[in-house]
Amino acid sequence: MAAAPYYPWRENNRFELMVDGHCFFPQLIQAMEQAQQTIDIELYLVESGQSFNRVFAILAAAAARGVRVRCLFDGAGSRDLGEEDRQRLHESGVELRFYNPLNLWGGRANLHRDHRKLILVDDQVAFIGGTGFTDDFCIPDEAGHCLWHEQMLRVEGPVVADWVTVFQHQWDATHRRRGRPPAQLHRVRIPPRPEGSEGLARVSLTDGRTHRELVQALLSSIARAERKVWLATPYFVPGWRIRRSLMRAARRGVDVRLLLCGEITDHPPVRYAGQRYYRRLLMAGVRIFEYQPRFLHLKTVLVDDWVSLGSANFDRWTLHWNLEANQNIIDSGMTRTVEESFATDFAESREWTLQDWRELSWPHRLKIRLWGGISRSAMVWLGIR
Repeated sequence: MAAAPYYPWRENNRFELMVDGHCFFPQLIQAMEQAQQTIDIELYLVESGQSFNRVFAILAAAAARGVRVRCLFDGAGSRDLGEEDRQRLHESGVELRFYNPLNLWGGRANLHRDHRKLILVDDQVAFIGGTGFTDDFCIPDEAGHCLWHEQMLRVEGPVVADWVTVFQHQWDATHRRRGRPPAQLHRVRIPPRPEGSEGLARVSLTDGRTHRELVQALLSSIARAERKVWLATPYFVPGWRIRRSLMRAARRGVDVRLLLCGEITDHPPVRYAGQRYYRRLLMAGVRIFEYQPRFLHLKTVLVDDWVSLGSANFDRWTLHWNLEANQNIIDSGMTRTVEESFATDFAESREWTLQDWRELSWPHRLKIRLWGGISRSAMVWLGIR
């Protein structure tokens, strides 16, 4: 299987950060309503409900007026998309494919997932981030908030052509693939940072089977950090290289902060498994914040003026098994916007201290030991570093 391409920096791009579904979902709907030629969607989580019904109406109307509509959904993440809704998509003229459908006899091959979140309209506008078409992401409650705290990025400019290539590559690969060939991972050369500070962007990928350039880009940026490394992720079970890079940055005086899930999470065992790293990180000077109001599902990194935002959770599991895609950005306006978003979330979070760790109750420590041990054993058994 040919290696997935990796991408250079592109100039003269424009960005808009949208926080939470009440903001980004109407913009997604509007952009798709205005489509004239193509709508391409690659998503992990898709399920039947109010949000899907709204999206379906838009896609069906677009297909009826001659727009080519293609949907690539993950076979596991879309398991709650009912058969009736799948049939409706087919009958409306939408081209529908599923990545790696679950197979009773598939074994470890079932663990490979397409976790990317990408929506393209007329090959001119790209939406990248962490959302899916589910009510938790997209439908506000009576207070006006969606259950999951999420970000999406609207991108226009030359880099959108690369996102079009990313989608087309995976669309074709999903159609051709029969079985899953063994991984043949290799390192790639990260494109050097260009001169300038406005409108720069590049696509950053984890292909899952040929390269994990997205991880290389993160580690390279943290190694060069001079002022800050702020990282938001819902599932914090990082590999040793990421943990080491964060601690090294903190020890040389960089402001390193983690924005993680609090008690409101869809996977409590993962939270406990990740907390086993807190003590060493705190001792190294890393600040750890757990978001309190809702389930935090952000996947955002700010390293000085370098921003990375997209689908990657930066945990060992997703970076080993999943197809991921982030938008890397150098742009002063986006730097300020992302910094402000982090500051808002830090203010609504609980900050851990070493004293908090020392005073943990024995039931809490037991959960950390239990789920941390299970996580470690699973990673060893699956060969994940």
